[in-house]
Amino acid sequence: MELKDVRISAMRQTVYKDMMAQYENPIEHTCDVSMGQQWISVGGQRPEGFCPSAWESMRTFVEALARGEGNFYDGWMRNPLSAMISCNDGFRPVSFYLEAIGEDNEQKEK
Repeated sequence: MELKDVRISAMRQTVYKDMMAQYENPIEHTCDVSMGQQWISVGGQRPEGFCPSAWESMRTFVEALARGEGNFYDGWMRNPLSAMISCNDGFRPVSFYLEAIGEDNEQKEK
């Protein structure tokens, strides 16, 4: 079976400063992701340089999309070969749009 590529796009980051002030130890470096940044997962694998923690939040969805599966939660997404997943940083989560790319996906979006 040939696996599809999956595009991962950073869409939005939310920052909870009140929770950071109350619960987080001060840290110098956090997330390197820029909004609008994109990566391509080839063969359902983590793209080089992609945050390992964020990858663990989305890995099963990327792997399923790479296999051509989709329609998660019975029609959750307008594009059945996509998902919107947030990383697991409770203080500054980033929302990522995942989409299988290729001819099959383009036909389903129409």
